Amino acid sequence: MKCMYCGCTESKVIDSRSTDEDRAIRRRRECMQCGRRFTTYETIEMTPVLVVKNGGNRQTFDPGKVKNGIIKACEKRPVPMAKIDKLVEDIKKQVYNSLEQEISSKRIGEMVMDGLKKIDEVAYVRYASVYRQFTDISSFMNELESLMRENQQNKDKAERKPDR
Repeated sequence: MKCMYCGCTESKVIDSRSTDEDRAIRRRRECMQCGRRFTTYETIEMTPVLVVKNGGNRQTFDPGKVKNGIIKACEKRPVPMAKIDKLVEDIKKQVYNSLEQEISSKRIGEMVMDGLKKIDEVAYVRYASVYRQFTDISSFMNELESLMRENQQNKDKAERKPDR
């Protein structure tokens, strides 16, 4: 690290501590030549991930947009903000851990629906109705029936498991 006072490239770290919710490290350094101290910050370099929309245009991935959509789906539902934040964080991790530079908006939508299905079924149906663009009552009913079948299968599996 180059000293901002004399330009020397030799310095020693005096103190290190986490900042910004453990997303950065603050380091106090001392120049080996002039003895003056300065602060540096070390952060992870995030490569931008582009979201490929249905029309083919691309936008930078924005977890804030994902969160807003989830909040809208969970409106007037007993879903704590902590669960919404956890879901957004999980989706963000999946997107960045995929190591892809581009991801489809459909894939992100599926991630949101998978998470909402586990948190609140009404919020899931709300999100799905907008995401899948239900055009009539029959497509809406098909989604509800699918959800009900899945719930029944989960109940049947739970009843078949022996108690230990």
